[in-house]
Amino acid sequence: LAAAYGHELPHYGLAVGLTNYAAGYYLNDILNTAYCVGLLLARRTLKQLEMDAEYEGNVERDNKYVEIMIGTCLQATGEDYSVEPGESRRPFRSLLDVGLVRTTTGNRVFGVLKGALDGGIDIPHSEKRFAGFNKDSKQLDPEVHRKYIYGGHVASYMRTLMEDEPEKYQSHFSEYIKRGIEADNLEGVYRKVHAAIRANPEAKKSEKPPPKEHKRYNLKKLSYEERKAKLIDRLKALNSAAGVDSDEDDEDDKLALFPADPLVLGDCAFSYLVLLLYEHYWAFCYVIIFAVIAFLSNDFVLSHAYRKK
Repeated sequence: LAAAYGHELPHYGLAVGLTNYAAGYYLNDILNTAYCVGLLLARRTLKQLEMDAEYEGNVERDNKYVEIMIGTCLQATGEDYSVEPGESRRPFRSLLDVGLVRTTTGNRVFGVLKGALDGGIDIPHSEKRFAGFNKDSKQLDPEVHRKYIYGGHVASYMRTLMEDEPEKYQSHFSEYIKRGIEADNLEGVYRKVHAAIRANPEAKKSEKPPPKEHKRYNLKKLSYEERKAKLIDRLKALNSAAGVDSDEDDEDDKLALFPADPLVLGDCAFSYLVLLLYEHYWAFCYVIIFAVIAFLSNDFVLSHAYRKK
């Protein structure tokens, strides 16, 4: 029905944190990216089903970022959410298939789940695997979960590296620095991305260059008329090589004239025979079939007469 990928997020303003890095802490950076992918998938699916207006999902209206997008932005929360049935249509229901992913607490697949839930899709779930769930109290901390959704853990790590290891900060967050993203404005970046996804979740078709014309190395298959014309041209060339003039208007004369040279004459005769085979293909087939039948019948009569003796 619909699909969403992480490489689509640069169209919505998120050009960093799309891949996993060798540094261990960068593994958590994918959680907030996964949330964006889940949100994009949910809004795109509901947009296709014309249910996006009725099911907005789990949102809070925030007037702080009105200048970012036209209208009031919708701010995601870290609380658990289940879609309630609307007035006209039932909510779109789907099931989460994790495949071979290890279902550990805070795994990025549950970030996708949270994004799809906040996007308005009804998915049976439990809050035990969300980031911020405390095993001791068996409760979900919404503030911790919200922190992961907006990249707060990445911002904290950026501040720590900036103070303790500036060189490591320059190397690990080089793409962030290049685009002017700092720890203080990282949450604003993700808010803009969420607002852009909700504004237009439709997939953008990429412009592909036209296919290149490849060189053809094999011979082109000729039609019957082309093969016939090729044989006629070959006969003309052989006759002209022997010094014999051919009349182009009379096909009988141009095919009947042969040179006096025995070698050239043999080549011309072979070409003429091939031309006759092309022109009277079925006649030769019938002759061969009748000859084979006559031979077999004659052999059968002789063998039958021999047995009688």
